Amino acid sequence: MTYSIASRDPGTGDLGVAVQSHWFAAGAEVLWARAGVGAVATQAMIEVSYGPKGLALMETGRSAPEALEQLLAADEGRDHRQVAMVDVGGNVAAHTGSRCMREAGHRIGDGYSAQANIMRRSTVWDAMGEAYARSAAKDLAHRLMDALDAAEEEGGDVRGRQAAGILVVRGTRSERPWEDTLVDLRVDDHPEPLAELRRLIDLRAAYGRLEAAEQLELTGDLGGALRKYQEAHASHPDHPEIAFWTAIALAGQGEIEEARRVMAVPCRDHDGWVELLTRLAADGFVDVPQETIAALLPGES
Repeated sequence: MTYSIASRDPGTGDLGVAVQSHWFAAGAEVLWARAGVGAVATQAMIEVSYGPKGLALMETGRSAPEALEQLLAADEGRDHRQVAMVDVGGNVAAHTGSRCMREAGHRIGDGYSAQANIMRRSTVWDAMGEAYARSAAKDLAHRLMDALDAAEEEGGDVRGRQAAGILVVRGTRSERPWEDTLVDLRVDDHPEPLAELRRLIDLRAAYGRLEAAEQLELTGDLGGALRKYQEAHASHPDHPEIAFWTAIALAGQGEIEEARRVMAVPCRDHDGWVELLTRLAADGFVDVPQETIAALLPGES
């Protein structure tokens, strides 16, 4: 009751999987991926274990086709399943059971598989594959989103829209596994889940710039940090959290008028930001003179 795509980015080697369905919180069950291993989408009359078991098999060295073949052979409900797997080497396998509710099918391409069931039209999975293959998006997450959007434009789920999700991991596992998941977002119940998911992906990128700015600050590169803050703010000028920390960075670099202008964004959103600003100054958490902090407060000059 879903359309999804699983893929390996040929440029970066990153692995990803994305989904939309008229089923509450579909992403929590459909999407599986592990850095340096592979990605899995499991749907239709869903058997969730295809996700963790498929990844476990690929981690032992089995290719995506070998892992899927082994799991299907042991599954008496295989005719009701729809599953796609891609491994870190770019090998792809997909299965659409003969008893999946129509319209159902899949398309395998170079490093990806697009699959769908209970669609309005039998052209959905081909439209997804074509959109993914021709996408000029800047990263894998946005290429996956282009494929989902194409499915919706082709008619999508015959029941409409409800939930969406995306999971992207690195193609090479690092010694810091908490950094190996690049995108992990869900929209569990929303009238326009794809638009909301795309918004969250872009917001996640902005927060990534905030995190990069913090790391630059720790190394003493305050100018580089400020540029990252400003990039984040430029992408989301009305976001209070991003604006608040950008204003602090501006003030620290002596750009008081611009800092005051940016600080107006969170302060008009919620009065707690004013309280936070005064606490940070009083407790020494920001390296900005008290008189500069005062100048940022609403009504001050």
